[in-house]
Amino acid sequence: MSDRLSDIVTRTGDDGSTGLGDGSRVAKDSPRIQALGDVDELNSVIGVLLADQPPQPMAQWLAEIQHDLFDLGSELAVPGYSALTDSHVQALEGLVAFMNEELGPLKEFILPGGLRTAALAHQARAICRRAERSIVALAREEVLSQPLRRYLNRLSDFLFVLARYLNREGVVPDVLWKPGRER
Repeated sequence: MSDRLSDIVTRTGDDGSTGLGDGSRVAKDSPRIQALGDVDELNSVIGVLLADQPPQPMAQWLAEIQHDLFDLGSELAVPGYSALTDSHVQALEGLVAFMNEELGPLKEFILPGGLRTAALAHQARAICRRAERSIVALAREEVLSQPLRRYLNRLSDFLFVLARYLNREGVVPDVLWKPGRER
């Protein structure tokens, strides 16, 4: 990547457009750029979660997911390009199954909380759901790969289960929702 991004201030976006990887330009508020921004925000909050140093192997899983999200972003940045495959989706499914084996069945709704890392995993899950909604909106207008769409859906499941797993590993109970409580 030497000198690939040597000139960060280009002024080419001052008109409200931005360049895609194929050389085309689109409005900065287009569905494609909205999806890219949501995926970027998701990757960033996972970086914050990693900065809190979750235990291994979870930190390694999250680092891999950051790379996957950058690959996913490359699919969005270059129309027609595919980077994610069914094996990426299957890897997430395997991690969810592994963590679920260690967790008890969920009998109540839970609130985001517990350990800070668990709360950050819940925040990442919420951002992931938004990114998924952006992808669905974009897919109404343009063709996107099926693995890309499935990956975000599985990733939100992974992040939910990860939050519970982080709390369990830290010996902190999940925060249970108490419906109908008196004020």
